[in-house]
Amino acid sequence: MAKTYDAKSTASEVAAAHASIIAGKVVLATGVSPNSLGAQFVETIAHYKPSLLILAGRSAAKVQATADKIKANFETANVETRVLILDLASQVQIREAAKEVLTYPETNIDVVVNSAGIMGGPYSKTKDGLESQFGANYIGHFLFTNLIMLKILASKSPRIVNVSSKGHEMSSIRFDDYNFKDGKTYNQWYAYGQSKTGNILFTKALTEKLGPKGLKAYSLHPGVTFGTSLAQGLGEEDFKDMSLEFSAKTLDECAATHVVAAFDPRLDDHNGAYLVDGNVAGKDGVGPTADKAEDVEKLWKLSEDIVGERFPY
Repeated sequence: MAKTYDAKSTASEVAAAHASIIAGKVVLATGVSPNSLGAQFVETIAHYKPSLLILAGRSAAKVQATADKIKANFETANVETRVLILDLASQVQIREAAKEVLTYPETNIDVVVNSAGIMGGPYSKTKDGLESQFGANYIGHFLFTNLIMLKILASKSPRIVNVSSKGHEMSSIRFDDYNFKDGKTYNQWYAYGQSKTGNILFTKALTEKLGPKGLKAYSLHPGVTFGTSLAQGLGEEDFKDMSLEFSAKTLDECAATHVVAAFDPRLDDHNGAYLVDGNVAGKDGVGPTADKAEDVEKLWKLSEDIVGERFPY
């Protein structure tokens, strides 16, 4: 695939190039609190006439603030937005949110961008007793996405984007101890890495199971930017503790790969790909933590066990 973007490409630039594809699309994005990559994504594509933006997040006030910002902009004021309360740390609430989505009058959702996430911090658990990063970043999205799959597959060109990170290289899935022995062996970056490896393996599973039905799915590393709602309180020294090389980007630059993954037709022949800087990553793009073929189905089955439901596609 020819490279047309790089680390300095912006979401604004990519969206403008795909204006005709964005127009008329129903797009659902998680993690759209102000000053987040998800918010940057929806605020950017709003300029190109999507038919509906479904804005999902835990805090009604924060999600509404992003919706209000779209409405307050003269160029995007006519774009329909809908606020969806979604707490990815509660399987009960996830199921409630999914039921609400399934009642929407729209017959289809064209693009789902799973951008919500938490990063680092002391050991904590979701309402279901899972280590919080694994539970919210990965399991929550696994459950929610599968529960609304009928709406997604009803699209003529369905896409699912799972936002991962280069941080996936810090840990594979700890199948025998994903909860870090109830916190006794907890390492914040191993936990973050595990959750982001989950996002990549989930993407691969979706393409294997539903690619034949027309679904396209992609994972990505957006890049690193400081001061967002995800990295709040973290500085450059904290990221050095990850032992990974990185170069900081602006919010607009980080969200560029979101837009590529959601709309770029160049990706049609690369279903399941992992993207970096707006392009399909090379053969060394995905770390060894996420490249074991057997882990794709193994994680799917573990995830089904955790949420207590089978999704037999």
